[in-house]
Amino acid sequence: MIVSIQFCKMKKLFLSLSLAILGCSSPIQLTLGTPTQIPTAVATQILAPTQTPLAPPEPGTEQNPLILALGPSPRPSAEMISAGETIAAFIQSHTGYKVVTVVKSSEADLVEAIKMGNAHIVSLSPFGYLLARESYLVTIILASLRDDQAFYGAQFIANRESKFISYYDAERNENTADATAALKQFQDKKPCWSDSASPSAYVVPLGFLTQSQVQIRSAAFLEGQLNVVRAVYADDICNFGATYIDARQLPSLEANYPDVMDRVVVIWRAPKIIPYENISLSNLLPIEMRRVLQRAFIDLMLTPEGKAAIQTVYGIDKLQVAEDAMYDEFASYVKASGLDLADLIE
Repeated sequence: MIVSIQFCKMKKLFLSLSLAILGCSSPIQLTLGTPTQIPTAVATQILAPTQTPLAPPEPGTEQNPLILALGPSPRPSAEMISAGETIAAFIQSHTGYKVVTVVKSSEADLVEAIKMGNAHIVSLSPFGYLLARESYLVTIILASLRDDQAFYGAQFIANRESKFISYYDAERNENTADATAALKQFQDKKPCWSDSASPSAYVVPLGFLTQSQVQIRSAAFLEGQLNVVRAVYADDICNFGATYIDARQLPSLEANYPDVMDRVVVIWRAPKIIPYENISLSNLLPIEMRRVLQRAFIDLMLTPEGKAAIQTVYGIDKLQVAEDAMYDEFASYVKASGLDLADLIE
């Protein structure tokens, strides 16, 4: 009995020594209570093939028609809309381009429409064209003529009793001095202007005065060139004024002021640099398309119906081929005036 007990003790000791030896020579790490985990599969993202954006339809097609803007008006007449359709139909039949019409409430809205691609064929005032040209939005193709002239001029006038020196020779129809020499006598004098957007009776004369470094007093705006002549005639509102050439010959003035040509004298005349309205095309259109449209307008004006439609829609009686350079001199004096083009269009 004693032997059995000792044998058991010796067996346990031997087993402990064996485990210690195994632990020193070859460590075994056991993880208990953690089940074996199967790696989770990662889903592979399959990219859709890159699609090339579809090019917009060609301009002048059914899907992307040319937009002909009629004269700006908050309330276009039925006659204007009908005349616009006549123009659109003619262009469409002679070019093959699809044309639709639109009317903007103001020229400011029209310029914005050109910028957004919502007007391609337009008529613009001189100021409207300069504003659109600043952002390279349009190209002029045709210029309006009045009395077969593409430009008109401005003149500085004063009452004969004002003692200003005239530097304009009426018999020879020419100035006898340059602008600076003629206009310096208006230093610190008060002008009469027609209105705040008149090219000939405000903007261009102001440009000449500014470029000649002539400082003037606060002006009187009289809402009309006829009123400017009347004010200068009366000589009780301002020291001098400006009008187009020659506002003194307006029929109502000659009837009521028979001596107006003698009493109101021309001090100096600006060159004829002020253009009339034009027909312009959006620069979004290809050059060749612009040439085709220019030809279509020329042909349109050769027909009685087309000429009447242009007059109704744009107030234009005659057109001639034009280039952008014809606006350069006018633009220089508008810039010299210091006025904001956006304020000069309605």
